[in-house]
Amino acid sequence: MAVELAPASNPLIPAARDVTALRHVFEQVHAGSCPTSFNFHMHTVNSDGQLRPEALMQQAIAIGLQGFAITDHHSVNGYRIAQRWLDEQHLEQDRFLPHLWVGVEVTSRLLDTEVHILGYAFDPESPAMQRYLQRHAPQGEDAKAERVISAIHQAGGLAVLAHPVRYKRSPEDLIPQAAQFGIDGVEAYYAYNNPNPWQTSPEQTGRVQRLSAAFNLLNTCGTDTHGLSLLQRL
Repeated sequence: MAVELAPASNPLIPAARDVTALRHVFEQVHAGSCPTSFNFHMHTVNSDGQLRPEALMQQAIAIGLQGFAITDHHSVNGYRIAQRWLDEQHLEQDRFLPHLWVGVEVTSRLLDTEVHILGYAFDPESPAMQRYLQRHAPQGEDAKAERVISAIHQAGGLAVLAHPVRYKRSPEDLIPQAAQFGIDGVEAYYAYNNPNPWQTSPEQTGRVQRLSAAFNLLNTCGTDTHGLSLLQRL
């Protein structure tokens, strides 16, 4: 089943912040969407990745990605560089280029457990997000999951719980609590054992999908790339 991008919902909103189009994609994402059609979890040298944003963009085009987000930890610097590069490509050539959304990964606390929350399609200039874009993990009250989720929403974005089966608490504990705090989705399709070639982990995916269905959450996919290939985690 192919995933289609929705038409631009508001011409006044930058494509990178088109939350309606992104929600439309998340509603259709399936196990085969990642990593060659969509990828919503990747890192650059602007946090703990090895790829420069320009090289990441070139690779995304070569793979044929339709849409993706750079989710550096506590920074949108990689996204900004990639967006400038993409804008230049649009001016220089008339060919299909992938849809890039704003993204970030924020370290947070949920049920007294460290978790990571992915933010998408938010306004990176929003005052609500500035404390989470300082290149370091938030501390104290700012690190509470409910505050991170609220900040992403105040900035017009979607909040997603990253790799829900990687934490000290079970997804059966964490996802209901995150849903109570207003989380929009979960990273359902994730390769926990870093297989080559990449494929989502069936048992963990099933657990997360059952919970996302129960709480009416969106499902996302991503490789969580830290190395030199967007097709792998490491």
